[in-house]
Amino acid sequence: MNGDAMASMTEVFDAAVDNSLAWLTDHATNVFNGLSFALNGAFNGINAGLTFVPWWMLILVAAVCGWRFIGRTFAVTAVIGLWLCQAMGLWAETMSTLTLVFSSTLLALAVAIPAGIVLGLGSRSIKGVEVVLDFLQTMPPYIYLLPGIALLGYGPATAMWATWIVAIPPALRLTAHGVRMTPIQFRELGTAVGMTVFDHLFKIRVPMALTSIFAGINQSLMLSFGMVVIAGIAGSGGLGQAIYDAVRTLQIDKAVNAGIAIVVVTIVLDRFSQRLGQR
Repeated sequence: MNGDAMASMTEVFDAAVDNSLAWLTDHATNVFNGLSFALNGAFNGINAGLTFVPWWMLILVAAVCGWRFIGRTFAVTAVIGLWLCQAMGLWAETMSTLTLVFSSTLLALAVAIPAGIVLGLGSRSIKGVEVVLDFLQTMPPYIYLLPGIALLGYGPATAMWATWIVAIPPALRLTAHGVRMTPIQFRELGTAVGMTVFDHLFKIRVPMALTSIFAGINQSLMLSFGMVVIAGIAGSGGLGQAIYDAVRTLQIDKAVNAGIAIVVVTIVLDRFSQRLGQR
C-alpha cells in the first residue's frame, strides 16, 4: 500500500472520529449533561462524607484495621504516613483523591466482574475480548481525557470517566481467568451431585476464583490512582490537580509533598486490598 493510500485512509479515519464527536456534541448534549451532573453529584456526596469525618478519626480507623488484619508495623506506618498528609496541609486533597478512586473503581467493578464471569464461562469470544482489553490498557491514558473534556467538561466527571475505563481491563481479565481456571474435577463433581447452573456458578466457580478476582480489584485500584493523578490536568481536584498546579508553576516542594501523599495512600490501600484477597 503506497503512501497516498495510507494518507487517504488516515484522513478518512480522522474525519470519522471528528464527525462522531461533533454528532454526539450536537445531538446528545442533554444525555452527557445529565451524566456529568450525576457523576459530579456522586463525587460531591462521597467527598462531603469523607471530609465531614475528623481526620484523626479516619487515621484511627486505618490504624485499628491495619493492626487487626495486617500487623502492628503496618498500623504504625500507616498512622505516620496519613498523619503526614494532614501535617502537609493536604488532607482535603487526599480525601478528594480517595473519593475519585473509590467511586471510579466501584463503577468499573460493577461492569468488570459480571462481564469477567460471563467471559470466563465462555470460550469462543475470549481472544476477541482480550484484544480489546489489550488496546484499552496500552492506549496512552491521556487519550481518554479528551472525549471526557469535550462531552462532560472539566471537573471530577471527566476524571471518573477516564479512570473508569482504565480500571476495567485488569479486573475483567483476572475475573475471567479465575472462573476459567476452576479445576475440572470440581466442575464434574458439581454436575455429578446435580447442581443447578446457578449453584454451580456461585458455589464452585466464583468462590474458587475469588483470589484472582481480588487480585484484579487490587490492580484496578493501583491503576485508578495513576489515572487520577493524570486527570489533574482536567480539573479533577485532589492530589492530581495539586501536582499539576505545582508543576505548572514550578513549585517543586508542593509537587513533592503531593507526590508523597499519593505514595502513602496508594501503599495503604494496596496492602489492605492484598490482605483481603489473601483472607
